[in-house]
Amino acid sequence: MRSADVLTAVDTGLWQWDHATGLVTLDTVAARLMGLPPRPTTLSETAMRGRVHVEDWIDLHRVAGMAAAENRTAEVRFRVLARKGHLLRTLRARIRSKGDNGDFALSGLIEEVEDTPHEEGRRSGDWRLAREAFLLDAGRALAEARTTGEVLRVAGRLALPGFTPNGLVVFGTEGERLRVLGYHGYPVTTPEDEARVKRLFRLTIGSNYPAAEVIRTGRALYIHSPAEYERRFPEAWQVVRGFGRKSWAYLPLIAGGRTLGAWLAGFPDRVSFTPDERSVLTTVARMLAQALARTHTLESERELSADLQHTMAPLGNPEVPGVQITTRYVPTGGGLQIGGDWYDVIPLPSGRLALVIGDVQGHDVRAAAIMAQLRIALRAYASEGHRPDAVLSRASRFLSGVSTGTDPRFATCLYLEVDPRTGTLDVARAGHPDLAVRLPDGSTALRPTAGGPPLGVIDDWAYPTTRISLQPEEVLLMCTDGLLETGGHDLHTGWIRLRAILESRPVEDLEKLADSVVEAVHGPSSHRLIGPLTDRREDDIALVMLRRPAPVGARALRRTVLTVDQAEPARIAEARHQLAGLLRDWSDPEQVDGAVLMLSEMLTNVLVHTDSDAMVVAELSGPMGERLLRVEVTDTSDELPHRREPGELASSGRGLLLMESLSDAWGVDPRGDGKTTWFELGEPAPAASTPASDAAGGPDGAVESIGLAESLGAAGSLAPPAESAPSRPGTAEAARVVTDLPGEPVRAADLTPPGCGNGSVHSSTAVNGTPTPTPTD
Repeated sequence: MRSADVLTAVDTGLWQWDHATGLVTLDTVAARLMGLPPRPTTLSETAMRGRVHVEDWIDLHRVAGMAAAENRTAEVRFRVLARKGHLLRTLRARIRSKGDNGDFALSGLIEEVEDTPHEEGRRSGDWRLAREAFLLDAGRALAEARTTGEVLRVAGRLALPGFTPNGLVVFGTEGERLRVLGYHGYPVTTPEDEARVKRLFRLTIGSNYPAAEVIRTGRALYIHSPAEYERRFPEAWQVVRGFGRKSWAYLPLIAGGRTLGAWLAGFPDRVSFTPDERSVLTTVARMLAQALARTHTLESERELSADLQHTMAPLGNPEVPGVQITTRYVPTGGGLQIGGDWYDVIPLPSGRLALVIGDVQGHDVRAAAIMAQLRIALRAYASEGHRPDAVLSRASRFLSGVSTGTDPRFATCLYLEVDPRTGTLDVARAGHPDLAVRLPDGSTALRPTAGGPPLGVIDDWAYPTTRISLQPEEVLLMCTDGLLETGGHDLHTGWIRLRAILESRPVEDLEKLADSVVEAVHGPSSHRLIGPLTDRREDDIALVMLRRPAPVGARALRRTVLTVDQAEPARIAEARHQLAGLLRDWSDPEQVDGAVLMLSEMLTNVLVHTDSDAMVVAELSGPMGERLLRVEVTDTSDELPHRREPGELASSGRGLLLMESLSDAWGVDPRGDGKTTWFELGEPAPAASTPASDAAGGPDGAVESIGLAESLGAAGSLAPPAESAPSRPGTAEAARVVTDLPGEPVRAADLTPPGCGNGSVHSSTAVNGTPTPTPTD
């Protein structure tokens, strides 16, 4: 005998309930026990709910969720109601549920059982207790709805005890027009149905339609019969009569004293609308209005947040040859999901690239507004060509002016300029966490830089500039404190967490690396605007990552590093010889002469106009025919050079004129404890007829250029002749020359300038921007 025959013999039915799809499937016995025709039936969750006592329905929902969570078989009893609302029978269900409390699916057996006297007494009396239980259930469901769509779905599934509607509509207003926000029980399958719906959409608040009258007056309207509907609203009756309803209830949706719309409940049978029934409908309408008002506010906040984020975000990361850039912004999880964190990527007129990251104090609309103003101001200052220290100084004065009043704000900021060709980074910092660099060997280290107070604290502060070098295959990371401190960490422990992620991930794909960094703080996918982990966002986060890929087929770097002591000006000639040797295969001999002349001028000015020693770093990089020469001279004097107009007989004052005439680019970078004067030359493509061996003019050309540089340098800067310079003890090796082929590049700004007045000579090399002294001979 089959199992189905056995169950039929004992009057036991099979049923399934899929809460996700809202469908309940009954076999023949189960359908009969539920008061339906004895045949296999599939009905909606709403129809099933209308046949079960509301208290028992709540218990059934609760038990199904617990059975799914505990992965066990459960048993529950529920009462089946007849159409008139009286008790039909009591059923016992044994169920097995899977899923979770919000999205479960159950299956099991149901059979009829006898009520005990205790249960009969408990279930007797009027329906007020049942309706109170229904209202509690409806209130919970509406309170948990997070969007207008969810509220409308809950409203469409409401099954009022004893008089269940089979048609529900929520109306709203859009200006003077009446608008259908959502509906249930009105199938639109035929052209006639579609025409009726279109007619509803053309209604206005002044139309002779029940919902429009309810919105105008703010009073509920109950229509007991089709005849009453046709008599009171003849035009609307021509539209609604085809739906086959017998009674209608139109109730205003009022929240905060304002009518938001109307709620329609249509019934398949005549309803008398007793005071108890009207009380239930009025209470549901009020809860529905409150839920719609709440979700509308939440959706407006989310839309405002998204618009602000879209408006304040940079237009996009520019495509810069030689570097890869990726950025992230993760809003805070509370309030409007906006804050004061920002980043920006700014192409500069000089061909360099500016990276900015900052954090305005606070996580509110005012912080976001100040952030937007400050970001625009920083972009304007940077686009004008100001150096990093000047950009931050101007931004601090700007913020001091816009954040005055009862709620002053400050902002931390990290601003740096990147030279994509050489990897040179000029960094200015205003109270912001230091940047970090992931090295090619996989290790990660912080790069401490000189800094000043946050922007807006002191409106006239001179921010120092630090120069470091980003080598090929190194990855630069800039972030706000939210990335470090979220999850109960401080800056130190947060950095340890972040370093473990950076050192354990490949760097070839910066997008995946940035996602890994964010996931280490928030978990997977929590940087989206909505999701289950948004409540973990304690602070908003801004993140900028930059990588210098190693160029394909790039030649090894050439470098020369030397120190010239104040007591040995004759070593200037040795520096000129070293630079000429570095440019031995340069394609343009005239540029070699100019480079030697400019170096002589820079060194002579340091020895004549300052009391410090000079450190020289000359670096040649790039493929043959496209190489870049960069020469830097560093001293410990804070006095910057200035242009003069020398007369015809003047013996000095032409140094800056020579730099402007002979170099492709030059500048002076303050360091906080001195300055670095530099120039750059780009190599032109060699002529086809020029032999490679004569590209630099040969040995004679080099000697001639050196002699010219010596004579002009000495005359132009009044450098004392070598034989007249006083000698001091311990200066026999006044300059030590270091020439490397190939290896890590060394820049003057990466090395500590030599001390002054002690007669000692120093030479240094630098690895990844960290100075490392080496002993002299």
